Amino acid sequence: MCDAGMAGQPAAGAEQTDILISGGGIAGLTAAAAFGASGHQVICVDPAPPVTDEGASGSDLRTTALLQPAQQFLDRIGLWDRLAPYAAPLQVMRIVDAGGAEPRARLTREFDAADISDQPFGWNLPNWLLRREITAALGAMPNVDFRPGTALAGLLAREAEAIATLSGGARVRARLVVGADGRDSQVRRALGIGARTVRYGQKALAFAVTHAQPHENISTEIHRSGGPFTLVPLPDRDGKPASAVVWLERGPEIARLMALDPAAFEAELNTRSAGILGHLTPATRLSAWPIISQIADRITGPRSALIAEAAHVVPPIGAQGLNMSLADLARLTELSQSDPGSAASLAAFARARRADTLLRVAGIDALNRASMASAQPLRDLRALGLGALYALSPVRRLMMKAGLGAR
Repeated sequence: MCDAGMAGQPAAGAEQTDILISGGGIAGLTAAAAFGASGHQVICVDPAPPVTDEGASGSDLRTTALLQPAQQFLDRIGLWDRLAPYAAPLQVMRIVDAGGAEPRARLTREFDAADISDQPFGWNLPNWLLRREITAALGAMPNVDFRPGTALAGLLAREAEAIATLSGGARVRARLVVGADGRDSQVRRALGIGARTVRYGQKALAFAVTHAQPHENISTEIHRSGGPFTLVPLPDRDGKPASAVVWLERGPEIARLMALDPAAFEAELNTRSAGILGHLTPATRLSAWPIISQIADRITGPRSALIAEAAHVVPPIGAQGLNMSLADLARLTELSQSDPGSAASLAAFARARRADTLLRVAGIDALNRASMASAQPLRDLRALGLGALYALSPVRRLMMKAGLGAR
């Protein structure tokens, strides 16, 4: 039994639901839509309302590249038709090494989805827009009750049911509690589950840019030192080609960049981009967040499961983060049709997701460390390794399939 300050208290008068989701980010909102589409009664809570306008304070300016399995899942649960008009396809993943003495491309390798599929690798959308569209979809689902401004305050999880206390004092009895409440998950803490965390001393800048050359549906990851600099296609902005930028650097360097005046920052931006898309012009404000790698010691408890960043956090490399989260959710909903929260379904969920999660967290950790390399010999070795892997066609195809995470 897992207790967060509720032992011995009766559940009399508690509201009943099939699924209680803690967390109103993209993963939590999608979880509400997925379980709702399966016919379950769902309550989703989050302490803060979702910010659904790009220009609003606190809006999430990151983007998410939804890879093929994630797109297929979103289509099955009825969300993709809302999202598709705003999505930019990702046909080619381009990796550039700019780790020579001068910040310019010295090695470029392109991975084309056409080599393994008749579909793009994925589709890129802004996070704030995903929140807007999924929240709107929930509003049309009578069996889903989204309660922004309400937090999970306590949780008693036992084999028969989970009993939650919400921030306003209401009690909810659920067959399954889903922790989709981020890297500092309240559900994970209530279940007494620890997490192993790696801190890289990095932060990431996220913002949008317009640029002189069309991106041609190519996502470009540029490696020099400090971490990757990634340009991910977006639909045109004000009639100009546009991309999302995710720029990883060590914390002090991010602080320096954010303190620059606009002209100086734009100059630094164009130096770091190695001129790949011609001149880049910032189109939104900058947002920054710390980069860690984290994995929960386990992902289930009695009548409870952890998904998304409550279960695992990875650096933004290879479009793995939210795609891993949606893989969690796809398997959890698949296993929860008849008796959500049963011991058998949760054991199957843990078996299905644990090995893949461990492998991906370790792999992305290794890629990030390689990208951070600042010593010239290590940067040269990184470029040599990329060239050698790409030269082997079977290995190249295997890497692309593994990156998609297709079952």
